[in-house]
Amino acid sequence: MKKVLIMAANGQISRLVDERVLTEPEFSDVELTLFLRDKKRLAALEDNDRVTLIEGSLNNYADVKQAILGQDLVFVGVVDHTSDNHQTKYVIEAMKETGIKRGVFTNILGIYDEVLGEFGRWNKEMVAPGLESAEISDKLLARSGLDYTTLRLPWLNDREVAYEITHKDETYLGVSGSRKSIADVVLRIIADPKFLVNDSVGIADPKTEGSDRPVY
Repeated sequence: MKKVLIMAANGQISRLVDERVLTEPEFSDVELTLFLRDKKRLAALEDNDRVTLIEGSLNNYADVKQAILGQDLVFVGVVDHTSDNHQTKYVIEAMKETGIKRGVFTNILGIYDEVLGEFGRWNKEMVAPGLESAEISDKLLARSGLDYTTLRLPWLNDREVAYEITHKDETYLGVSGSRKSIADVVLRIIADPKFLVNDSVGIADPKTEGSDRPVY
């Protein structure tokens, strides 16, 4: 069985990943460990024999290390906006100490000034309070030595799966994308851990390209 840890497991994208892993035949060999502050929020999954619920905080190193131990892949479903980036540092350190290599981390669009035009200007203004911590989180991963992927999320909506992937050295394409699309990329990595390894990718619906504001 492939062991996958989802941290911040009660988030909307994380729950979409859970649902598909547990219902689609392609992922029948995957066991999930779901890490969250209050496991009662996912009580409906408690009796599933492929699910382990762990209460803990990304702000507590011992919690993080205990959850990561024995996993094959770690997905962090929340952006690290802590002032000292201790959440990213804890996950990296714990993965190194436990010998786990494959990590997938969410982040925000705009950390490389890769979003152009009026939307890029507006986006930078909107994300400014968390931009520095997001940039540092990505830099920490890039030099961590882990097999990492940074997912630079667009402004999210609840539409169906529709996305195009752009890479670190490319202009971000689109302004918005669906939570289902982000979950789909995570699932593609679970299915093939070599997919998007050591990369930082933008994910958005290309049909939203050219819009000055998010598309919901």
